[in-house]
Amino acid sequence: MAATIDDQKSLREFVGDPIDLAVMKARPKLDKYSKEFISRSPFLSLGTADSDGKVDVSPRGDAPGFVLVLDDSTIFIPERPGNRRVDSLSNIVSNPNVGLLFMIPGFEDTLRVNGRASVVTDAALLEQCAVKGKAPKTGIRVDVEEAYIHCAKAFKRSKLWEPESLQDRSEMPSIAKIILDQVAEGEGAADGDVAAGDELVEDDYKNNLY
Repeated sequence: MAATIDDQKSLREFVGDPIDLAVMKARPKLDKYSKEFISRSPFLSLGTADSDGKVDVSPRGDAPGFVLVLDDSTIFIPERPGNRRVDSLSNIVSNPNVGLLFMIPGFEDTLRVNGRASVVTDAALLEQCAVKGKAPKTGIRVDVEEAYIHCAKAFKRSKLWEPESLQDRSEMPSIAKIILDQVAEGEGAADGDVAAGDELVEDDYKNNLY
């Protein structure tokens, strides 16, 4: 059996204490730097959990500034059309605690925001997020409890933004084939079904982004 650490005291004794600055950098609300970071960011990852603690992380992306900063303690994320699983929304109505990681292409540091979320259907607010004349049906309001910049070590190790890090997507099957093979439970999807699935996915990308 692998050696494990299963209590806070042992963890801290093993890892050590953080420097004061690493603790003090966490702000209880958004400052000018956090607000600018959000305004520049076209992408974030949203972490949620249900009432039993089962977790999920979901991507959110749009043009820079798609996340609205309503005030020093509140942001709003439009909920664009998807597959209607609404995993994040389902979790939020059961457990409002959320964590967000904002990224900016070319920036190796990130912005972490933690808080409590709610699912919003306010028409006036949603209309501010309209794209091509289409307002989202719902959105996620986050009451910020903590925000801080995260250092660049993960990006430096991964070389995420380096051109030489780009991989050839064609080296793996299309998303339609992967999903069809998975639900076929080892039998493999028929070529005709994969072609139809690929066409459906591309049509969805073309016509249902907003």
